[in-house]
Amino acid sequence: MSHKAIVLYLHVHQPYRVRHYTIFDAGVDHRYFDAPYDDRTNNERIMHKVAEKSYLPTNRRLLELLNNHPEFKLSLSITGTAIEQMEAWAPEALQSFKDLCATGRVEIVAETYHHSLAFFYSRKEFEAQVKMHEKKVQEVFGQTPRVFRNTELAYNNDLAYWADKAGYKGVLAEGWDKVLGWRSPNFVYQPTYTDNIRLLMKNYKLSDDIAFRFGDRGWAGWPLTADKFSHWLNSTDEATNFNLFMDYETFGEHQWDDTGIFEFLAHLPNEWLKQEGNTFMTVSEVIDNFQPVDRVDSPQTITWADTERDLSAWLGNSMQGASIHALYELEDKIKSTGDLSLIDDFRKLTTSDHFYYMCTKWFNDGDIHAYFSPYENPYDAFVAFMNAWHDLRFRLAAKGIDA
Repeated sequence: MSHKAIVLYLHVHQPYRVRHYTIFDAGVDHRYFDAPYDDRTNNERIMHKVAEKSYLPTNRRLLELLNNHPEFKLSLSITGTAIEQMEAWAPEALQSFKDLCATGRVEIVAETYHHSLAFFYSRKEFEAQVKMHEKKVQEVFGQTPRVFRNTELAYNNDLAYWADKAGYKGVLAEGWDKVLGWRSPNFVYQPTYTDNIRLLMKNYKLSDDIAFRFGDRGWAGWPLTADKFSHWLNSTDEATNFNLFMDYETFGEHQWDDTGIFEFLAHLPNEWLKQEGNTFMTVSEVIDNFQPVDRVDSPQTITWADTERDLSAWLGNSMQGASIHALYELEDKIKSTGDLSLIDDFRKLTTSDHFYYMCTKWFNDGDIHAYFSPYENPYDAFVAFMNAWHDLRFRLAAKGIDA
């Protein structure tokens, strides 16, 4: 009898959004992220809203599923910036994540603390943020992550090689057709040029049925029930693991309660486990239970965003390229000061969301960018970010460092 596992992996992240920081603030007011009078960039207010709409109700249901189904398991990644904000403003939400982990059947995945693209700009900063995140996860959840995911699932051969040498047992990536070719994402793979590490690739079609299409009444698959979804998976002959990777905020925030998303989640384990041989596994368990069926070569960088599945959502225009280069050019000088507040602000500005908000794509992808952005347009995002960057230089100048 063949075994098939659902590998449910949810990503939790909240950035520190830069307020509408003006050039008149630069050199005077160093609070880039504190916006009590602006609802769209008020990080405290947004955390409260997401906790109420998504984190608390979803975790209640997940805990019930873990208690009622011994076979049910899942994997999570939670950025350092999200943990910090929950510690400050939504401790009950953080406790609900701790309660999930206390079951012993929820695995935390490693990543960069500040959800940054540092891997592509500063390997030194990248490794520092990965270590910071690991330490935070150990302190808060009592786990040491064994599987790695880079920000936005940004992945290439170099990242796999780094993760292999760093001792991770697995790495997560988008199961993009141009990389997989004729192969299916429903198996375990091994990256080229690596010795030990395994590669789990997201089944983006099945994942996006839940994350993006679930509430779309014009979609041919609507309404998506747990019974129907399980039937699709059971009808797939060639598979060992269905990698369902998505943002945690899919539940309650991107797909609202009235779409039926919570009912779908509540019924999925029961429907899936009806068939003998079906189970759930964490990312580590699927790596431990199945041998890789092939090697995957990814010389180009792939991500899980937009139709191109590349870094263009963050680095596709001149504003994005100029601002991220300008930021990393200050890294060594900022770190040389030993000023923890200045270094912390620099790191908060490395978060990929700031560059995502500057994206100027149109059509479907542009609509998604606009939905997530706290700014009227990409240019406002760029101006606020660069004004904060100018203030970083003021702060360096005040310490006698020419930037």
